[in-house]
Amino acid sequence: MARYTGATCKLCRREGMKLFLKGDRCYSDKCAVTRRAYAPGQHGQNNRRKLSEYGLQLREKQKAKRFYGVLESQFERYFEVSNAMHGATGENLLAILESRLDNVVYRAGFAVSRPDARQLVSHAHFTVNGKSVNIPSYLLKAGDVVAVRESSRSNDKFKTVLESTGAKVSPAWLEVDHDKFQAKMATAPTRDTVDLQVEEHLIVELYSK
Repeated sequence: MARYTGATCKLCRREGMKLFLKGDRCYSDKCAVTRRAYAPGQHGQNNRRKLSEYGLQLREKQKAKRFYGVLESQFERYFEVSNAMHGATGENLLAILESRLDNVVYRAGFAVSRPDARQLVSHAHFTVNGKSVNIPSYLLKAGDVVAVRESSRSNDKFKTVLESTGAKVSPAWLEVDHDKFQAKMATAPTRDTVDLQVEEHLIVELYSK
């Protein structure tokens, strides 16, 4: 499984916003965006050039890609699928990204970050509709139920995570029951429920050239 292996906090600093890639650290004073609110690199503090139209479109694409932990080729495939669907392409794209199993695990509060969720899914700690699934990019649909495997529920890891995320508010399209270690995708995600500050129409413009 291909994945990004560089410095995680540099991604947030490059986008100029918290992407919540390191769990509790992102909410603390140790957050890199809080301590160094400028782009990484030698000229990060002095680079104040106005972005071109292409630059703005690229930054929005990079922001969305890094937020969900998706690599370039996979992101392009998601765009092709969303472009072939009915409705607004940008909103379709975000709905697909939200429907990934690793994102749903994170949204439900079973992981402290999306990278953490990706690892837990890869280690086969979850089931979908009662069947074990270890593919983070697995796309869920309305009615699907994600649950922590019976053998994993006594794991101290999950006890700690649930204590940390217990007060987290899940999106309206998810019905979460922490007592049963499960979450149901009640409906498909919509743009209103995606808390990512991204202008998806710029991503559409970028790929439409």
